[in-house]
Amino acid sequence: MSHILDKFRMDGQVAVVTGGAGLLGRQFCRTLAEAGAAVVVADLNRMSAITLAENLQKDGYPALGTGVDVTDPDSVEDMVAAAVNHFGRLDVLVCSAAMDPKFDAEHADQQQGNAFETYPLEAWRQALDVNLTGMFLSAQAAVKPMLAQNHGVIINICSTYGLVGPDQRIYQRPGQPPQYKPVFYSVTKAGVLGLTRYLATYYAGRNIRVNALTPGGVYHQHDPVFVENYSYRTVMGRMAEQDEMNGALLFLASDASSYMTGANLVVDGGWTAW
Repeated sequence: MSHILDKFRMDGQVAVVTGGAGLLGRQFCRTLAEAGAAVVVADLNRMSAITLAENLQKDGYPALGTGVDVTDPDSVEDMVAAAVNHFGRLDVLVCSAAMDPKFDAEHADQQQGNAFETYPLEAWRQALDVNLTGMFLSAQAAVKPMLAQNHGVIINICSTYGLVGPDQRIYQRPGQPPQYKPVFYSVTKAGVLGLTRYLATYYAGRNIRVNALTPGGVYHQHDPVFVENYSYRTVMGRMAEQDEMNGALLFLASDASSYMTGANLVVDGGWTAW
């Protein structure tokens, strides 16, 4: 019987992280690398993906950076081919690429009202294309080498708003026009759970595990009013730090969760416990 910590090691495995240059994606890439996996950083921003991979390489970790448009089947197939051609296999897919309207200081000027009554159809369609079709295409491409080697793990990144409706009160500011977390976010994240359970049961008996990871709100230069409002809604009374999803991600990616599939691991500071 192996030591329990050995189950968290990922030596000899290869992991692809879509949205790998994003806020959580870059955390996931480094976590998997530190656990021993070779990491493919895949992101719409190709140069950011390459830069992150180069930084991992400088720290002694095998890594490859590549661009990917998860809404484009050819681009997704190229991403998987790059991983297999470069490292010889593909063991783990982390689907972290998604459209997520940000309410932090860095993106404050990009927010519109997002009222449901006037939400643009084209914006709705684009979000479904990225958040759901992107996961569908990524899993469809990645599972082929996994089936050939009789081993694979897929982790789909969800959100608390895939479990419960947004508390729109936390986005409001006194004396300012109302703002809302848009409808597509809850709908697509709920769809992530449906896709996760479908894939887990579809590949029953094929040694491919599929689970979801549901983070709560992660602090990233949010204004003090938002932080106070959000923190009040959590049992732990604060937002998550950027590295606080890493343990859960590694658990799901590694053999530490070998008897777990079709599940959703919630790391939300108690937001959904109320």
